Amino acid sequence: MKFWQKNTRHIYWNPYFGGFMLGLLLIATFYITGRGVGATGASKSAVITTVEAVAPTFASESSFYTKYYDEEKNPMKNWLVFETLGILAGALLSGALSGRVRFRIQHPPKMTPKRRLILAGLGGILFGLGSQIARGCTSGAALSGSSVLSLGGFITMFSIFGTAYLFAYFFRKLWI
Repeated sequence: MKFWQKNTRHIYWNPYFGGFMLGLLLIATFYITGRGVGATGASKSAVITTVEAVAPTFASESSFYTKYYDEEKNPMKNWLVFETLGILAGALLSGALSGRVRFRIQHPPKMTPKRRLILAGLGGILFGLGSQIARGCTSGAALSGSSVLSLGGFITMFSIFGTAYLFAYFFRKLWI
């Protein structure tokens, strides 16, 4: 038996409790920072810092990187970086409390783990590009936007879930 097939039992928190906790997080984030949640800003800070360290000449000559990098201000000292680190720590804590901390690749029966990783990587790249084009991720645009009753936030939320619902029809047989 391979390492990704050892345990197929799933123990998850109640989704309503998770939604309630996410609502509390949104309220706390608005109260503490004056802004909603978002995750792609931390990725952008990490990329900016990496490019500046690896290719400083390119970073200083690029119009994209110069608007985000300031000699006196480190891009990694951004509240979104700390928020993302908190998300990772919370996920680790949740997994540890439920006994799910281990390496495994969840994949449908009709798909190999290698193909699952390739498709997940491709999806992550597309998500990253889309969040840059849209100037925000689902957390920032949909959750934070709709929580302040922004029409754009609701349009984003309905677009995300509607598109996922439509595409789920085509991919459902992979998981059944």
